Amino acid sequence: MCWFSWLFTLWASSAPSLLLLGLVGRQPGLKVGLQGVQTVTCSRWGPPSDESLFQDGDVIIGGLFNLHYQTPAIDHDYTQQPHYKPCTGLEYPPLQCMYAMIFALEEINHNTTLLPGVKLGYHIFDYCGRPPWAPQATLSLAGGNSNTCNLTDDSDGQPVPLIIGASSTVTAEILARILGPLSVPLISYLASCPCLSNRVQYRNFFRTIPSDFYQVQAIAQLAIRFSWTWIGAVIENQNYGHTAIKIFQEETQGAGVCLAFIEILTRETIVSDARRAALTIQASTPRVILVFAWYTDVRELFLQLVKINVTDRQFVASESWSTSGDIIQDPETRKVASGVLGVAIRSSTIPGFENYLRALHPFHHASDGFLREFWEVEFGCSPASLSACSGAESLEKVQNVFTDVSQLRVSYNVYLAVYAAAHALHSLLSCPNRDRPAGNRSTCSSPKHIRPTELLQHLNNVNFTTPQGETFYFQDGDIPAQYDLVNWQNTPEGTLKLVLVGRVDGFDIHLNESLIQWNTGSSQVSTSVCSETCPAGTRKSNRKGEPVCCFDCIPCAEGEISNTTGSLHCDQCPLEFWSNENRTACVPRHLDFLSFNETLGITLTTAAVSGAVMTTAVFVVFLRYSQTPVVRANNSELSFLLLVSLKLCFLCSLVFIGRPSVWSCRFQQAAFGISFVLCVSCLQVKTIVVLAAFRSARPGAEALIKWFGPGQQRGSVCLLTCVQIIICAVWLSLSPPVPKHDLGFHGSKVTLECSMASLVGFSLVLGYIGLLAFTCLILAFLARKLPDNFNEAKLITFSMLIFCAVWVAFVPAYISSPGKYTVAVEIFAILASSYALLFCIFAPKCFIILLRPEKNTKKHLMSR
Repeated sequence: MCWFSWLFTLWASSAPSLLLLGLVGRQPGLKVGLQGVQTVTCSRWGPPSDESLFQDGDVIIGGLFNLHYQTPAIDHDYTQQPHYKPCTGLEYPPLQCMYAMIFALEEINHNTTLLPGVKLGYHIFDYCGRPPWAPQATLSLAGGNSNTCNLTDDSDGQPVPLIIGASSTVTAEILARILGPLSVPLISYLASCPCLSNRVQYRNFFRTIPSDFYQVQAIAQLAIRFSWTWIGAVIENQNYGHTAIKIFQEETQGAGVCLAFIEILTRETIVSDARRAALTIQASTPRVILVFAWYTDVRELFLQLVKINVTDRQFVASESWSTSGDIIQDPETRKVASGVLGVAIRSSTIPGFENYLRALHPFHHASDGFLREFWEVEFGCSPASLSACSGAESLEKVQNVFTDVSQLRVSYNVYLAVYAAAHALHSLLSCPNRDRPAGNRSTCSSPKHIRPTELLQHLNNVNFTTPQGETFYFQDGDIPAQYDLVNWQNTPEGTLKLVLVGRVDGFDIHLNESLIQWNTGSSQVSTSVCSETCPAGTRKSNRKGEPVCCFDCIPCAEGEISNTTGSLHCDQCPLEFWSNENRTACVPRHLDFLSFNETLGITLTTAAVSGAVMTTAVFVVFLRYSQTPVVRANNSELSFLLLVSLKLCFLCSLVFIGRPSVWSCRFQQAAFGISFVLCVSCLQVKTIVVLAAFRSARPGAEALIKWFGPGQQRGSVCLLTCVQIIICAVWLSLSPPVPKHDLGFHGSKVTLECSMASLVGFSLVLGYIGLLAFTCLILAFLARKLPDNFNEAKLITFSMLIFCAVWVAFVPAYISSPGKYTVAVEIFAILASSYALLFCIFAPKCFIILLRPEKNTKKHLMSR
């Protein structure tokens, strides 16, 4: 059989074909025939360790542990057969796990309710942590041949119905495929790859450690919780590392978490790989480093980091090394390992286990080569050599990783695996008709003839309560996910201690952040970002060609906000709101209108009031000198009416200033339209009167003046004004202007204005004023050269030119002006045209009346 192990040293992958090998091991004739081959080949091709541990019993439980770490170099030049030397470097944690298995078996053997009358034995192999070396021991156990490759021959050749072991995913995959065709159950205490949950491929595989999916998902939640967006990763070059980092990337996708680098450690080249990874960590910017690797590889990595003095990184540990006493107690690695936060296999206690360990002694276990080797390492003496021990050596006061049972994790998993196997055997061997004749007991199994297929069925249905009071069961070969969250903290003595800071139940994390001591030595959470989180009021802008967690922070534009840190985009404020100065909140827009309190409003109000006052003053002057020729010669009644209309024009502009309301919006346009029509009508009638007066002086035209007497003049003004009144009434009744918030103006202010619901009405009002003004201009232009020393038509012509120019310019200015400046443009046009009429028509007359009274005579006015 041993020559088949040579295939695995070159790498025998999956092994459905090894069913034949299993069958060979079960056929005595072939088995004997292979013994000669075994003797020759195993001396050169054997496993690295030449020791096993055997205890006879009614049922033998197989065990596989990687008790040694320092593997020998292998020559793969294929020119000759490589020779394996014994593996060295005894590891204390796996040794404790092995004795946890033995302790559990002895505890069950003393139990009167579990497997009564059945003694459990064991056969334990060391495969040195090398997956290619595990199949030989496995096949030896499954085939019942223990005398292979120089192993001690203490067993009777009975095949084991169940194997506890495989501390790595790769080994577990190989062994599960080998044992699958034989239906031999394999219970792993440390193989955690999610791939092993596939019951189609690994129907005979069970484990007492949760799937890695849960621990990686917990680590991903921690990274998101602490806002670690720029992380480095170091993984082992096996399924454990590659699967873990893949799950981590999937779980953090979309959360802005990036991996700056991924360094891979290979067991065969660990020193050079660890040195390379250490240099990468030193040169990179991430402050948080995830490590998914075996604790011996992590120890080498930390030693390399110490050499280059990199002690300021925050490490996040997987369960494979988060509780490693070798690293915690090493004075060198402490410099790097301070503050480690990790996911750990749940801790529990095994009553009586510490006393059992401390009572171990080689003199009482003469066949236990592993214990002898431990004794040599711990006490420096060999119980079986010339450097004999005194016999006084004892583990009672020894404090090391082996005797430390304060937080049993992997060892407790082994303990659970043994109890799961025992309960499955108990269920299988519990036969209610065992006392009947043999012919009626065909369906019952005996300890010496256990069929693995039947044991496999019972193992699937295991459900029991452990001696510690915990309920244990398998869910398709897995157990419910439970982890501890641990933190490596400094002590006053300068050492590190393991502190429990939380736990993981399935997908839920319960963490007490106040208990955590980070690598800085404080309780302040370590930061690890490529770019600092964008504050509120800004958004992320990814840098071209760089990971998504490397970005710039761009301030939000006006009218946009981001009220959270790390926002990917800015949100547009609603129409009636605007962003504040910091771009962190939408605030109501400032209500903007032309008010009496602002500079522009005060200026226009002053101009309007001044115009009204000057118009009143002119009215008083004309009233005081109403009998003088200048006043009487220019139709004093129309002059007074014109002054009243001008005053109304000045005053109507005040209605446009202030907060718009329903009535002010209606009144301002009506007052504006009617006042200006009244004003222009007076001018038009005055111009017609001048023309009629001069035309009546011609022969045969005396009756013309009769048609433009005082009554006709008043009637004409009223008629022309009534037309505008009718237009305004219809407009305001059908579709009047209403107050409205103008949100179209892009800014922090919202303009409250009178919205023209009907531009047709407003156009008719302006158009009618323009028609009268244009007609008046034409008439005045025709009368400008009539013989008169004081021809008023000239003044009307000039004033109408200014009037028309102002209102022609008003239209484009009104359309293009924003917000409240639209109202200001209209008020300016009203005031400008009113002042033009006031000064052009009445200023010359007031000048004569007040400053040149000698010209205010009939003789002077009649002269040519």
